[in-house]
Amino acid sequence: MIVSTRIAITLMTVGLVSCTGNALANSATAASDVTSWRGVDLSYVNEVEACGAKYRDRTGVRDPYAILAGAGANIVRLRLWHTPSWTNYSTLDDVKISIRRAQANKMKVLLDFHYSDDWVHPGKQIVPAAWAGQSDEQLASSLGEYTKSVLRSLDKDGLLPAFVQVGNETNTDMLIGREVAEDAPINWARNVLFFKAGVTAVKTVAQQSGKPIKVMLHIAQPENVEPWFDAAAAAGLPDFDIIGLSYYEKWSTTSLAAIGPKIARLRTKYGKDVVIVETSYPWTLKSNDQAGNLLGQDSVSPGYPATKIGQQRYLSQLMQSVTDNGGLGIVYWEPAWISSSCKTRWGQGSHWENATLFDFRGRLLPGAGFLQAAKKP
Repeated sequence: MIVSTRIAITLMTVGLVSCTGNALANSATAASDVTSWRGVDLSYVNEVEACGAKYRDRTGVRDPYAILAGAGANIVRLRLWHTPSWTNYSTLDDVKISIRRAQANKMKVLLDFHYSDDWVHPGKQIVPAAWAGQSDEQLASSLGEYTKSVLRSLDKDGLLPAFVQVGNETNTDMLIGREVAEDAPINWARNVLFFKAGVTAVKTVAQQSGKPIKVMLHIAQPENVEPWFDAAAAAGLPDFDIIGLSYYEKWSTTSLAAIGPKIARLRTKYGKDVVIVETSYPWTLKSNDQAGNLLGQDSVSPGYPATKIGQQRYLSQLMQSVTDNGGLGIVYWEPAWISSSCKTRWGQGSHWENATLFDFRGRLLPGAGFLQAAKKP
């Protein structure tokens, strides 16, 4: 998810192009250890709980991991920053705590390497301070060694994830020293160098550990996928396993009605599993604190009001559309980022509390019903 210093999320809307994508389609056939992804990104939970937040289901206050697992979640996505100086969360130590919580609730983990000390998204892929000034070859080496070091540390503690994202919303150049325009041209020779380093690192650890790890590449908004992967394949993109998409209808030119056929097209063209690895929908347009909400009236899809039932219907339809068209499923972005005494750079509270899967009292919402939807045998 993108959280910028302007409290705005703006994603690329590059038009579709027609290419064959044979370089990707010739890879191994799509496969996954999980046939239906019913996912939740819980990267904020440790921090929000430390600020006093409580989560409830019908039985009372409970561990949010247990609540969501009981609701049907089988995948937990967790972000990892390199060396953030502004927070104690989403560090390797924090991620280890979260993976243990996921494992205790029998959920698999998708580890999201941001390869930065801060949020990354299209146009903002800032190199970690520890790697500043390195040549492209040195950066590739640093990225590869860092990836292996993290995964080996997790493996040593019995916490190796089943899935790894090599980068987050990597629509634009990775590991750069400044923000760029979201439609800035990509230096593909340079970018592919980094993807090769990351994918190779994951595969190396998987082979050495004897434990399979699926590799995901992640692009923001469905309409950007084909231009990106066609260009990347032509530049020598290494083999990988899963295409991950961010899909927020507010910032996309792809409608809810069009998302299913889009998923089917991507699977056929590239021969890869496809997952909507980030999505959300508001259950209210009200606020519970002074922090501005990122999803407002402009996030409401026709026929799906910003109500508890509207959220449930939207998410169930999205899940059904994805799975009916061969996609693995969806991962809900920050269902537990409820209001608390926590502070962000922009205010106290949550900028997402109207788009969580818990209400203002921390009670599980009907929207979590999508976690039971479209299950495959």
